Amino acid sequence: MADTIGAVAKKFNLNPSTLRYYDAEGLIPAIKKNEQGNRIFDEEAVSTLFTIECLKKSGMSIKEIKTFMSWCQIGDDSLNQRLAMFKERRACLEAQISELTATLDYIDYKISYYTQAVEDETETHVKGTFRFKQEA
Repeated sequence: MADTIGAVAKKFNLNPSTLRYYDAEGLIPAIKKNEQGNRIFDEEAVSTLFTIECLKKSGMSIKEIKTFMSWCQIGDDSLNQRLAMFKERRACLEAQISELTATLDYIDYKISYYTQAVEDETETHVKGTFRFKQEA
């Protein structure tokens, strides 16, 4: 089953113009066109788009994604490059998760601090008893 650009844009919460840009940049080589020239997104094209959006969310630039997509077109000769890229992306995401976890811990500390201050109707008591353990 194939979808129109509008249906796919809605599915991925993207503008159709973004999908046209991806196509123009050669990021979705699997896109076919019907007799009227409209883009038709089959399962392979949608899967490719899912990969592109995942890589974007991981912090990759369009240029880097374009390089990855060109490796996919090369075939098996680029398997090591693609594996290395995904391992690098994973390491970057793990570092971001660690930073976000530390930030979340501090936010939770502040919620506890201010919850107690609101209950006491003053910060006086919590200032001396609440301490956040900062890791260097």
